Amino acid sequence: MLPREAGDGPAVDPSTLDIVLWGVLPYVMVVVLVGGLIWRYKYDQFGWTTRSSQLYESRLLRIASPLFHFGLLAVIAGHFFGLVIPMAWTQAVGMSQEFYHFNALLVGGIAGVGTLGGILLLIYRRRTTGPVFMATTRNDKSMYVVLTAAIVFGLWTTLASVFEGEHGHNYRETVAPWFRSLFIFQPDITAMAVAPFSFHLHTLVGMALFVIWPFTRLVHAFTAPLHYLFRPYIVYRSRDHDRNRGRAAGSAAGRGAATPAAAAPGNRTTARRGWSAVGTPDRDTHNR
Repeated sequence: MLPREAGDGPAVDPSTLDIVLWGVLPYVMVVVLVGGLIWRYKYDQFGWTTRSSQLYESRLLRIASPLFHFGLLAVIAGHFFGLVIPMAWTQAVGMSQEFYHFNALLVGGIAGVGTLGGILLLIYRRRTTGPVFMATTRNDKSMYVVLTAAIVFGLWTTLASVFEGEHGHNYRETVAPWFRSLFIFQPDITAMAVAPFSFHLHTLVGMALFVIWPFTRLVHAFTAPLHYLFRPYIVYRSRDHDRNRGRAAGSAAGRGAATPAAAAPGNRTTARRGWSAVGTPDRDTHNR
């Protein structure tokens, strides 16, 4: 493999550790991720859930959950834009590197802070709410540690770029080419090898997160609830509504006015306790 120039310094040859970390480990991560998802779906479909704790506490959850999830979506979009789209493409449409850098820091910083604030609130809620904490497994605790570390190290690389200014590292010349080269099975190991340690650490923690992903509650992110768009409607009635209908029917019967349902032979009175049947097209067609 050809060496890569690291700035104005000498040529950099990938070491054995670089080959393992940036040429082998990414594909091991993909195999574990895909294989874990297949295994989880085949043998643990009932466990494919977030194990929601909303019934135990909802006040903090209403704040923390949207903050974390919407922040995470913005973070994912930022990673896609920075790693997948080559720098030559943005320059071709007239976007200067300075303008891109400013927007990446602004949007990435806001998204990172929001995501970190959301996950910290979720952890605080889980630790201070008794029933939620009792429902927390060791698996959940490990997942929260790795997930929080990935967010913190990602935010660290973003804030470091702010203080370094124009002398900061341009990851679109190192990390991004390495990332894209993985998809054509020709990993540009030397590109990643010359990146700063902060990017190495963030990448390794990110890969660790994807390795444990299929075996944690994070697996729900791979579920698209498309069946909700096509399932029939469910109509709910309250007990008070049915009770009032029963009283009205009883009053009418006491005055000598029989309801159509009561007048029909073989039908029970509609003034009964509990839930009453709700007329739906399929039920009405079946009873005819």
